[in-house]
Amino acid sequence: MEYLEVKGRARLGGEIDVHGSKNSVLPILAGSVLIKGESVIHNCPDLSDVRATIGILRHLGATVKKSENTLVINAESITNSTIPENMMQQLRSSIIFLGSLVSRTGSACVYLPGGCEIGLRPIDMHLSALKSLGYSVEFDGENICCKKGDVKSAKIVLPFPSVGATENAILACVFIDGKTTIINAAREPEIEDLISFLNSAGAKIRGENTSVIEIEGVSSLHSTEHTVIPDRIEASTYMSISAITSSELLINKVNHIHLAPNLEPFYEMGCELYLYDNSLRIKPPKRPKRVKKIETGAFPGFPTDSQAITMAVLSIAGGSSMIKENIFESRFKHIPQLMRFGADITAVDSRAAIIHGVNSLHCAEAICTDLRGGAAVLCEALAAEGTSVIKEIEHIDRGYERIEETLKPIGADIKRKDDEQRS
Repeated sequence: MEYLEVKGRARLGGEIDVHGSKNSVLPILAGSVLIKGESVIHNCPDLSDVRATIGILRHLGATVKKSENTLVINAESITNSTIPENMMQQLRSSIIFLGSLVSRTGSACVYLPGGCEIGLRPIDMHLSALKSLGYSVEFDGENICCKKGDVKSAKIVLPFPSVGATENAILACVFIDGKTTIINAAREPEIEDLISFLNSAGAKIRGENTSVIEIEGVSSLHSTEHTVIPDRIEASTYMSISAITSSELLINKVNHIHLAPNLEPFYEMGCELYLYDNSLRIKPPKRPKRVKKIETGAFPGFPTDSQAITMAVLSIAGGSSMIKENIFESRFKHIPQLMRFGADITAVDSRAAIIHGVNSLHCAEAICTDLRGGAAVLCEALAAEGTSVIKEIEHIDRGYERIEETLKPIGADIKRKDDEQRS
């Protein structure tokens, strides 16, 4: 198995580019199933989750060609309406194929999705939304089978602004006659990007950036070309790396509006932030200040995906900080791993943690418990004295392109090795 060897306290600096958004490209690729023609998608990051999604598209009968960071998908001949367990279990977002596949073919059978174990991600909202549209749904606890039946436009009211349920509902009703309204829809930038992609192919969707989305059904979608938005969570990761290592960085290819919920805690830490057209310069203090309280929430709240990596920075802050996790109930699994480096963190319960800043961190051997928890461990290792080992890095690879190569130009000393090299 591969692992990362990280030499801490290396001097960092310079510029770093943000890749395309992982959480945006996956539903867009699922949405390409609706298009009887070519979808040309630019700014696609080379991630294991993206490769798994491409595998699903090919299994369904689409052709996919890759040239650098551009994918060309031709879904003219979709021949399959089922996705097997081994493919569904590779990533959590695979559930998003349910809406697009049943909309395109009239039926879809998928297995429960896998991915990071960060807590329950109930699919009841997804299935309820589809039922509201007239789709018949059968779920035996593992397999989900959905058929078109007598579908019709409707009002869908989500009990929580779930990103995945909003995306599935949008994809499921693009071809339904009349106007469907999604109330209490998620407002994340990735929803806006999916809508932009679909509208460029001929869909009629309004209400992006709002909690009420209206979809007027169309008969078909045509070939299109789209550029994926920058990854706001990746950008926030580089901000955390800057702050925890006290290194000035220029982060390029960012969207300031999408990143806005992340900025306030860094101001509170004492970081100087300079916003340019598509870039952000961060000048951190020698030691971050404590942040009184951070609460995660649906956009425009502080993103749950940035919680762990921000916690890593607060582990060396002057004073005690608090983080309250409002989205997932099991998103503190990274805490014991951060404590291996000398961090002093107390989990009050499954939803709240107190971070007591320490003066310094020491090297350690730690594992990645999930994607963002893995990024948090990497932050600790970069700030720690000595050489650390990070294992189970397949989690990091789900959301970051060859992280050791990405961080090398700014001075990070990270080597990817395997167990044979270690022995």
